Amino acid sequence: MPALTANWKPAPPLSPVVLRGCHVTLEPLNAERHAAAFWQAVSGHDELWTWMAGGPYSTETDLRRAIAEKQTATGAVFLAIVPAETGQAAGWASYMRMEPAHGAVEIGNILLSPALQRTTAATEALYRMACHVFELGYRRLEWKCNEENLPSRRAALRLGFTFEGIFRQHMVIKGRNRNTAWFSMLDREWPARKRAFEAWLVPGNFDGDGRQRQSLQEIAAEQSSFKP
Repeated sequence: MPALTANWKPAPPLSPVVLRGCHVTLEPLNAERHAAAFWQAVSGHDELWTWMAGGPYSTETDLRRAIAEKQTATGAVFLAIVPAETGQAAGWASYMRMEPAHGAVEIGNILLSPALQRTTAATEALYRMACHVFELGYRRLEWKCNEENLPSRRAALRLGFTFEGIFRQHMVIKGRNRNTAWFSMLDREWPARKRAFEAWLVPGNFDGDGRQRQSLQEIAAEQSSFKP
């Protein structure tokens, strides 16, 4: 018999929310508020849409229309990623495949403009999103991507997700087969992951040019090997 989950209560449904960090703010995606900044951030970078279900978009009007659709989507909650340094939206991410009755949700449909990629703000944005769902009582946070999307797979591992396997012929995206790589992070793993994120985000971990002194994975490994 499978073990019973003691005192389990369904998690609350996710809704648009503002999440504030030191380097970034996440806020509900809004076409009127964010479309112009997004267009400036992604125009001329069609490669950003390689692994996305939508795009690339040829005009700002087309992008604005796509953002408006995401803004009103009922199956996902889209958040704009606004770095504190610029105050302009430079990416988005969403909570999707939400199953509050089972305490499971996915962070997905992540778009990071070139200016946002490999920045402290981008990492903190995903940390804040993870922190929010676990604080609400979710048990499982998922990350999924095309098997061939190696940067996304590396990002999942860097952030502390565990690789679970490949779902073969899982989807058809833009007329092409997608084998999907699945990753997860569980509530019982989150306290250790959170400590690593918090240690990584300490200002002293960055030099005068903003370069990290220790990577997130190095900090996590160091903490896991420490025996008090």
